Amino acid sequence: MKGRVLIIAGSDSGGGAGIQADIKTVTALGGYAATALTALTAQNTVGVQGILPVPTNFVRQQIDSILSDIGADAIKTGMLLDHAVIEAMADAIEAGAPDAPLVVDPVMVATSGARLLDERAIGALGERLIARAALVTPNAPEAEALTGMRVADLDGMRRAADALLRLGAQAAMVKGGHLDGDILRDLVVTRTGESFVLEAKRVDTRHTHGTGCTLASAIAVGLAQGMALKPAIERAHRFVQAAIRGAPGYGKGHGPLNHAVPFER
Repeated sequence: MKGRVLIIAGSDSGGGAGIQADIKTVTALGGYAATALTALTAQNTVGVQGILPVPTNFVRQQIDSILSDIGADAIKTGMLLDHAVIEAMADAIEAGAPDAPLVVDPVMVATSGARLLDERAIGALGERLIARAALVTPNAPEAEALTGMRVADLDGMRRAADALLRLGAQAAMVKGGHLDGDILRDLVVTRTGESFVLEAKRVDTRHTHGTGCTLASAIAVGLAQGMALKPAIERAHRFVQAAIRGAPGYGKGHGPLNHAVPFER
């Protein structure tokens, strides 16, 4: 077991996304997952029935507890809910693990369509987290919300990625799963000038719940294990595709992936 990842995110009672997907992913790829929960959800494949925020001071206490003892080789963030939580967790990271690479999955809307991030928090997300992120991983709607730019094709993805770099991120991965077409493209752009596109054939399935969480956590554990950014992203992309193809078919709506799919690390 190599690579300690601190995951700061919300719980998904259905097990397909959130902390549950993050832990499964990090474990499947040979890393060690520690967690700080920001919220509890009553959630299944058809929607989010309820959200119970964790008090901000307790979110901070969880982070401090992990970083003061176990430590972290990388940090991944997911569902953060509000401005106060973002500020508290950013302070905790700066105090306890300022050099750990940070992967920011800007969770704003669940696959079901439920809103998961308070709009007032978007500014804090950019200023406190994206500004110090090793990588930010928005899907097309999230990239639009963060940048105010239309993201409908590869050119729009590139413009949005460049805008995220201007916010301070070292790299941006704009995901194209929400766009039309049989071939899905994810664009990665870095501050060093490197850019590349990952492609995958669209799988005709409704079982895609938790793909964003899974991808970001898979990248984070790669960084925690000492991988360079590009190979960490490429491995994570392959893992997500395998997990989608192996989805167990649970639920009446957007079902979970198979994080236990046979996969060559």
